[in-house]
Amino acid sequence: MIKILQLNESKELIDKILKRALLFDENIEKAVKGIIEDVSKNGDQAVRNFTEKFDQVLMDRFEVTEDEIAEAFKNTSAELVESLTKAKENIEAYHIKQKLESYELKTDETFLQQKVMPLNRVGVYVPGGKASYPSTVLMNCIPAKIAGVNEVVIVTPPNKSGKIKDSIIVAAKLCGVDRIFKVGGAQAVAALTFGTESIPKVDKIVGPGNIFVAMAKKQVSGIVGIDMIAGPTEIVILADESANPKFIAADLLAQAEHDEMASSILITTSTNVAEQVALEVEKLTLTMPRKNIIEPSLKNYGAIIVTEKITEAIDLVNDLAPEHVEVMTEKPFEVVEKIINAGGVFIGDYTPESVGDYYGGTNHTLPTSGTARFSSPLSVTDFQKKMSVVYYSKQALKEAKEHIERIAEEEELFAHGYAATVRFEEDK
Repeated sequence: MIKILQLNESKELIDKILKRALLFDENIEKAVKGIIEDVSKNGDQAVRNFTEKFDQVLMDRFEVTEDEIAEAFKNTSAELVESLTKAKENIEAYHIKQKLESYELKTDETFLQQKVMPLNRVGVYVPGGKASYPSTVLMNCIPAKIAGVNEVVIVTPPNKSGKIKDSIIVAAKLCGVDRIFKVGGAQAVAALTFGTESIPKVDKIVGPGNIFVAMAKKQVSGIVGIDMIAGPTEIVILADESANPKFIAADLLAQAEHDEMASSILITTSTNVAEQVALEVEKLTLTMPRKNIIEPSLKNYGAIIVTEKITEAIDLVNDLAPEHVEVMTEKPFEVVEKIINAGGVFIGDYTPESVGDYYGGTNHTLPTSGTARFSSPLSVTDFQKKMSVVYYSKQALKEAKEHIERIAEEEELFAHGYAATVRFEEDK
């Protein structure tokens, strides 16, 4: 089921993994463009039509009511509410230190400031279908609230009964979300971008989604802010002969069960570990409720890659720049020091990636498809903006005038220089 490859045999698979996002499919691009244009022109009616078409439900009202919120809490176990609350506390504790503060530079004649402010309104996309997760709500909404965003709204697809998952509503209210809308797909992204009669226009859209949601975010980027264009999820486990094959197999399957296009890779210096993990994966898959997703994921985008040296394994991790990296080696902290391209790193035998997905406090919205080379996890700063402020007195400008004129002349932007010159002509 899962291939064992030598390092020199892995290039074709790695190229396939890095390119699998398929974000430039012309048919999808064209379809999404039509949806966005329709919603921008026809508002709620277009959203209603697309919801009926794609979700098979005709919605009279998109916004979740107070009665529905009360019903969701009634239907959700106290134990789950407790777990979500504890996860919320951990996420808050980690993220609160990320908040940027304004600063000033003053002299008697000048004043410079970087002013940091929260965005006014943010839309959070929460997937439905295979990926309807309350943890997505926590990870996207808590940083926004810490940043001080004035209004956080959620969009998430309804089921055929016009309902959404109770735990999504509960998680949203635990986070202080202001409004929840039962709408998904590219039409939800368009509604947040342009606003409709029911759904408010936002300043930024965050949150994961399927290929149509990702393409819609790509197309509206620039009209509205977005967090990232996320591809399918991925994990790389880096292990030596000290690693536990059962733990590795479980973690590979935990990633593979997300999506048929999820990628689960083990890179190991031990042939014995490679063979043991392959056997464990095969046995464990048979017991998994989502084996129909796991099997094609592992077949098409999974592999065990054997390297001779740990340095080769580390180099391959850095080349892949994966969303998640688990390090299961004899001296994991030494290995982690050499990993420079990864969305999130999980250290040791007792830190499965699910700790980060649900509970540890770090954000699980991470860069995918090799973008960890230049991108970072979602953070509080994604919901803040910076504005520069500058004041010069007459004396300060007088001292700077010659330099401004000289640089303006070099750039042949003569009016720039004259803007400084003119302020002192009457002094001559």
